[in-house]
Amino acid sequence: MSFMPFFWIAVMVLAVVAESMTTALVAIWFMPSAIISMILAFFKVPVPVQAIVFLAVSALLIVFSRTIFKKTVAAHQVATNANAVIGETAIVTDRICNIENKGLVKVRGQVWSARSADGNDIEAGELVSVISIEGVKLICRKPENKTNEPKK
Repeated sequence: MSFMPFFWIAVMVLAVVAESMTTALVAIWFMPSAIISMILAFFKVPVPVQAIVFLAVSALLIVFSRTIFKKTVAAHQVATNANAVIGETAIVTDRICNIENKGLVKVRGQVWSARSADGNDIEAGELVSVISIEGVKLICRKPENKTNEPKK
């Protein structure tokens, strides 16, 4: 009996170990390819044919699964980037005072800790522009226009 079936079993085991050690799909395609090549080895198909089948099946699985995963993942993506609030208008819900290290704003339905960009206090109920994020705090400033009344 040839050693090639054992070689393909070893390839499959290595693929399983590599896949189990990562969170990304890195070796899943080699498992079925190794099984097919192992079956060919049991039927005493020449080694070069086994290797070509292994490479071809692996390549096909990579191409088809990447295409399917890309379509599936793209359809279920939800924007979660906190930087999306930069440039938004927020309402101050708790007076912003940098000296006292306090202040809250509400933007996009979420309440954030906030600080004033220029160091001036901003009273509750006023509208502010979010100019940046530092850690978990929004850095805000009063808009340049004179009408700074909250929307009703």
